[in-house]
Amino acid sequence: MKCFQFYLKEKKDEPKTTNSTLAPSSGSAFTDHDVKQPGCELNSQNISYASRESTGRNQFPSLSERPNNLKEFTLPELKVATKNFSRSTKLGEGGFGCVYKGVIKNSDDPVKNVDVAVKQLGKRGMQGHKEWVTEVNVLGVVEHPNLVKLIGYCAEDDERGIQRLLIYEFMPNRSVEDHLSAKSEAPLSWAMRLKVAQDAARGLAYLHEEMDFQIIFRDFKSSNILLDEDWNAKLSDFGLARLGPSEGLSHVSTAVVGTMGYAAPEYILTGHLTSKSDVWSYGVFLYELITGRRPLDRNRPRSEQKLLEWVKPYLSDAKKFQQILDPRLEKKHFFKSAHKLSLVANRCLARHAKTRPKMSEVLEMVNQVVAASVGIGSPHPPMKTLKQKETKEETGKKGKRRIVDIRVVDGGSWLARILSSKHAKTC
Repeated sequence: MKCFQFYLKEKKDEPKTTNSTLAPSSGSAFTDHDVKQPGCELNSQNISYASRESTGRNQFPSLSERPNNLKEFTLPELKVATKNFSRSTKLGEGGFGCVYKGVIKNSDDPVKNVDVAVKQLGKRGMQGHKEWVTEVNVLGVVEHPNLVKLIGYCAEDDERGIQRLLIYEFMPNRSVEDHLSAKSEAPLSWAMRLKVAQDAARGLAYLHEEMDFQIIFRDFKSSNILLDEDWNAKLSDFGLARLGPSEGLSHVSTAVVGTMGYAAPEYILTGHLTSKSDVWSYGVFLYELITGRRPLDRNRPRSEQKLLEWVKPYLSDAKKFQQILDPRLEKKHFFKSAHKLSLVANRCLARHAKTRPKMSEVLEMVNQVVAASVGIGSPHPPMKTLKQKETKEETGKKGKRRIVDIRVVDGGSWLARILSSKHAKTC
């Protein structure tokens, strides 16, 4: 057990701004997914609002003084673990820097090895360092089955300058975004999407309501939801996270940070951050699961580029609603379930932040959707883990691998009440 402390000074508040410049997202990549991008510069295609927060501010001063079980690694240890940060071990990269697959000794059984993901801070100066500090402070003291586990960190200087690294549990089945992509060989089944929705809601509910302090994720999106070996979904990439407002305050004033397409409208407009900002992002994500489309896709026709604007005309009629369902899945098997989930999404996307439900309430609604979705198949996707897939490809390359009720809800059901509620009005 040790306390991880920093020299960064505290401030009472941050300057807010709505005139944010645009910069690459900090996206996560603790997986075996090869991004196939040259070098380690910032070239993520996910666009976020650049933070103008003070680079001298420690956003989690109270957490930095709490004991944690993080291991402090040396740079030589991580060079050995990653084959000197070889390109062959590179998993991908995001706004933070490059991520490599590494192998370390199991702390409980030194005879055994453990796969890890090593995230190396890129050339981002103090802004990148601040996100590194935030990750250590947050993940060093929180622990939940639906949050990616931070194993340790490294803070050293060498001939190349300041070295800041984070060591996470390895998540072999990539991100949810990867499996929703049109390029995915086998898209996630509807049952698996419901499980992901549950897991992600559990993670957010824990951050918002289940500790003696509140954490606002601030960058909730499908690329920051990773899948472990057993296909459990876990939230990752806490570099933009913030402590919730102090007692007696309604919000935190901050620079506008997050990914376009997910950020809540009132947060973009005012810079006032609350946990309801995460609830909005979760609502966007539910429509991502339902449609298989990204929240913002410039490659589509202009009228279809913004997901929430595109789906709006299809929500009031059951027959029209079928047209927005992911075409890669059999509509008749999950139509009713998907419509119920869309009603939950509508609650999350309420125009006024105060009328959105808390994440614990959202989780309860999603649980009821799952419980009512009988006979839609196994929650496990019809594909092997990447490790198994690689084994198959190595042993021989002999060929390339290549729900009916129209009635949406009963008149007296909880979802019918939600649909008729004033809270169902979305932006």
